[in-house]
Amino acid sequence: MRQILSTLWVPLFALASLIGASGCGAHQQPRESKEPVMTQAVEHKSSPVRTGHVAVNGLRYYYEVHGQGEPLLLLHGGLGSIDMFGPVLPYLAKTRQVIGIDLHGHGRTALGDRKISLIDIGDDLAGVLEQLGHGQVDVLGYSFGAGAAFRLAVQHPNKVRRLALVSAGFAQDGFHSEMLPQQAQVGAAMAEMMKDTPMYKSYAAVAPNPSDFPKLLDRMGELMRTPFNWADDVKKLKMPVMLVYGDSDMFRPEHVVEFYKLLGGGQKDAGWMREHMSPNRLAILPDLTHYEIFMSPAMATTVLPFLDGKRVAPSWAKQVEQH
Repeated sequence: MRQILSTLWVPLFALASLIGASGCGAHQQPRESKEPVMTQAVEHKSSPVRTGHVAVNGLRYYYEVHGQGEPLLLLHGGLGSIDMFGPVLPYLAKTRQVIGIDLHGHGRTALGDRKISLIDIGDDLAGVLEQLGHGQVDVLGYSFGAGAAFRLAVQHPNKVRRLALVSAGFAQDGFHSEMLPQQAQVGAAMAEMMKDTPMYKSYAAVAPNPSDFPKLLDRMGELMRTPFNWADDVKKLKMPVMLVYGDSDMFRPEHVVEFYKLLGGGQKDAGWMREHMSPNRLAILPDLTHYEIFMSPAMATTVLPFLDGKRVAPSWAKQVEQH
């Protein structure tokens, strides 16, 4: 049961009560940047400046807007909601207009009768952005949300300026092999056992129809059992892409490297003047697993300079000139 639950991309606070996990092990990495400082302790919460629902393709997607600035679409993991980004949302919203969306069947967005499909959600997100008046946005997605972000970028590339995918794979065989049979067991039969868990309680607190929780497990299980390989679609991406993983993630390191290589990265030495560098980036964050990376300060401070189009690498030439 514990291993099955761990495949659902759930928040750390849920896992803490289920498998005895204790705290986020993230450490902020030093950066030569003028970005606002983010510490491990969250001093305040971000309050939305606007909320609402948008009707798209038979669903009513819930959204929240936080902060001001260039638009950043923020997409959560499976069995979560916008709320799972609580520890990092204030940092992101300090310089960005963050558009958080509860994905199909999650949070405040009802499940309805449609199956959960990342391809369909990709089209839905384009419709949501259109109705909210956004021609193009940067996108940050984690796990299930990264899959949705990937499909949005593939199917509607004109909607995505820059793309950050946190803890995601392009094919089913990217998971460590022991994960697949565990994912295959996810379904409604688990619902009763989960009634006292934070996962169910957080869902029931905001879901339009809390009784849909067993159906949600069934449909998420169906999604995870469906084979996929989107290698050809990875090659179609023309916008800058950043891949972010924990060094103890649920994806095989070989798959992570292959993902980056499909994007054109890691093909040769960058060169003294960075003349051979790919526009895409790969980040492996230390002391992080799949189950806490989404709320890690290191994740937020890593992706934001990339999404802002800022270079954070130091210059040896400038260092010498200054001395």
